[in-house]
Amino acid sequence: MRLQDPDYTRIVLVTLPETTPVSEAAALQEDLKRARIEPFAWVVNRSLATSGTTSPVLAARIAGEMQQVRRVASSLAQRTFVVPWRQEPPVGIQALGQLDEKPASA
Repeated sequence: MRLQDPDYTRIVLVTLPETTPVSEAAALQEDLKRARIEPFAWVVNRSLATSGTTSPVLAARIAGEMQQVRRVASSLAQRTFVVPWRQEPPVGIQALGQLDEKPASA
């Protein structure tokens, strides 16, 4: 019952910005909704599109990512957060708190 109580529990779905992971997370969301559990938000993780890269080699991948981000934001999630790809994953409270900062250039 506590999983169904949004004042007690917030479910956050985390996915990669690719077709299969987004589709799998969407299927999980449907399962949760059947159990009367509404996800609080979605996190799209490791996005090259928001990393600031201007590489022409990555342009097609970024276009595909943006399509999936739009899919999540427009039809799947009440709240969407996009985390840029970083060389080092954010581990720990301090690193997570720095996600809104620009990544250090190499």
